[in-house]
Amino acid sequence: MHMLKTFGLALLLASGAAAAHQSEHAAPAAGAPMAKVADLMTKALKDYPGKEGKMILVTYPPGSVDPVHRHHAHAFVYVLEGSIVMGLNGDKPVTLGPGQTFYEGPDDIHTVGRNASKTKPAKFLVLLLKDQNTPVLIPEH
Repeated sequence: MHMLKTFGLALLLASGAAAAHQSEHAAPAAGAPMAKVADLMTKALKDYPGKEGKMILVTYPPGSVDPVHRHHAHAFVYVLEGSIVMGLNGDKPVTLGPGQTFYEGPDDIHTVGRNASKTKPAKFLVLLLKDQNTPVLIPEH
């Protein structure tokens, strides 16, 4: 029931969007273009004290590569356009296209995150369920 309630909440949060503003993502891999992150919405979750839902829109320019990082959050990814490659914990990466989804757990290390194309941008929506007032992305050293 708790998981169903959380999923329902995720869908509810995903249905509303606020005006976006640009913010920077963590430093990219050497020489790769930086991902652009637009914060769409942050909402305290009163049924889950100390937690918040955060929705972001990530745009990967052609050839963009993320550094190894973690989120310390439940991250639900939905690809809007283009193709992205995602991998966790050193496991085999997956390539995702429009309409496909990906999940990262709070303890996962995001070892692969990149645009699958060197010529076309990619965009994806991310819904994060996380501790309030904590960073979205934490680089791994």
